[in-house]
Amino acid sequence: MRGVSLEVREGEVVGLLGPNGAGKTTFLEILSTLLLPNGGEASVCGHDVVNDAAQVRRMVGYCPSGPDSFYPRLSGAANLEFFALLSGLAPSQARMRIAALLDALNIDGATNRAFQRCSEGIKQRFALARVLLNHPRVLLLDEPTRSLDPLLQREIRRLLRETLLNQQVKAVLLVTHSLEEAEQVCDRLAILHQGRMVSVGTPAEIRRTMGEAELAAAFQKAVGAC
Repeated sequence: MRGVSLEVREGEVVGLLGPNGAGKTTFLEILSTLLLPNGGEASVCGHDVVNDAAQVRRMVGYCPSGPDSFYPRLSGAANLEFFALLSGLAPSQARMRIAALLDALNIDGATNRAFQRCSEGIKQRFALARVLLNHPRVLLLDEPTRSLDPLLQREIRRLLRETLLNQQVKAVLLVTHSLEEAEQVCDRLAILHQGRMVSVGTPAEIRRTMGEAELAAAFQKAVGAC
């Protein structure tokens, strides 16, 4: 990655856009301390992702694309209990936190169902609940609505704005391939192409900078001009 500079402010959702292979997932994995950067600096809430990795991990909730880390034969609730205890929550704290998240994400009716028997939408909500267990200050989401039908996509987008940002976390960095989602959910957008940040701003600012009336045309021009 080269020349990537981005600040996510408190109280906003920033959408990270770009073609396949642009470096979006790599960027999230660096911020979540899963990958070491080979140059430059990155920090979360003032903590360097390399030198202060333990502090960063306590502040960040990273939700990769697809809930592959869940145990399929355990119930969704049992999975959450396991992850809560693994992250250091006391059993009583874990139960209270899980109950609150199940209610906030509207999945309390699927708590005892084997995870593998849950719908894709419910699985995605459980994945979001997992990363919220420790009250992260920053949420990193990698395509949370991928493979969902339009109704479920709309519901997850509503949760992002009304539940996650307003009630649970302070800042959200969202990777998405949906320009419709980006305009509906995000306060600002950052377009990444070939490991470089080529445009940052509100949807209106990016359209104006690129001289286009539609975001799709502006996006195409931004990545095509590099």
